[in-house]
Amino acid sequence: MSISFAVWAMMGLAFWHFAVLVPDRFWGGIIGAFVAVAGALASSLLLPEPGVPRENPPGVAEAIWAIPGAIAGLVASYLYGAHRDRAQGIVRT
Repeated sequence: MSISFAVWAMMGLAFWHFAVLVPDRFWGGIIGAFVAVAGALASSLLLPEPGVPRENPPGVAEAIWAIPGAIAGLVASYLYGAHRDRAQGIVRT
């Protein structure tokens, strides 16, 4: 097990904290935005090449690869939550 997993999870948590700055339309609320951590882990395992890097301790590059997945997780959770709100007739201001 590499320390890279901890780095990736922390990057996902960092982006999850930014979720408080946008209107709460996330699927499952602010906890639903926690999907950012799963996205960060997924993208980091796939980019730049599938698998866990062998470098220990991890460098900055390992942390950077978590960003696209964290953002994708937040966007997916937000869009799905907004879609569910519209379908149920919920209007948030």
